[in-house]
Amino acid sequence: MTGRTTYSSYLDLDRLLSAQHPVSGAHDELLFIVIHQASELWLKLCLHELEAARNAIAADDLRPAFKMLSRVARAQGQLIGSWDVLATMTPSDYSAIRPHLGASSGFQSPQYRMMEFILGGRDAAMAALHDETPDVAAALRAELARPSLYDEVLGMLARRDFALPKAILNRDLAVPHAASEEVEAAWARIYADPEGHWDLYELAEKLVDLEYHFQRWRFGHLKTVERIIGFKRGTGGTQGVPYLAGVLAKGFFPELLSVRTAL
Repeated sequence: MTGRTTYSSYLDLDRLLSAQHPVSGAHDELLFIVIHQASELWLKLCLHELEAARNAIAADDLRPAFKMLSRVARAQGQLIGSWDVLATMTPSDYSAIRPHLGASSGFQSPQYRMMEFILGGRDAAMAALHDETPDVAAALRAELARPSLYDEVLGMLARRDFALPKAILNRDLAVPHAASEEVEAAWARIYADPEGHWDLYELAEKLVDLEYHFQRWRFGHLKTVERIIGFKRGTGGTQGVPYLAGVLAKGFFPELLSVRTAL
């Protein structure tokens, strides 16, 4: 069978390239579909790497986790670049497509929501938005019961004898982590002595890089929406730009930013 494998068959290109179904007749609809489909593929890769990195951190095996987290950050660069391509669509171009989108919206992407949840941006109400697809809703709720990536990192710090409060280590996993002075103090020790804590120092910088790129992606989303539809409401019922601006203010690893002021 290996001898019969071709580039097209290995990548299942027949299905992949026939998965675009424009309905508006507008020239730019193919662009709109391809950008979002490609983004979902990059998100699939990000989830694959993040889940493996989380498992590696939980097992105190940081070396493979570093590679996985770096790969996610580079994949996020591809997601960020997609906004530049989508931004070639003008308001007039989009107005020809929008009536055909119904209530569909990128806000409903289960993979994007799962990535937020893994990173620690948790909100049970967001899982409820997917109740019409029970398997997706169940997967998101299962994630809310698991330690986030940062929860596993904090657990590892505790195993390395950094004094973290039990309230941090045994918190409600379904809600976002709240900034802690004790966690900031632990990172301050690490940043004050990189040579003595090199693997943790490198892990901290990988996490900062990850959040940096995620926030750049969010900012690109906001500015692209602003450029194309202004301040109209989003197709999924959100407030559009104001909603995206509010999301942009939400981070994942607060102490890794606040520690920079404390150093």
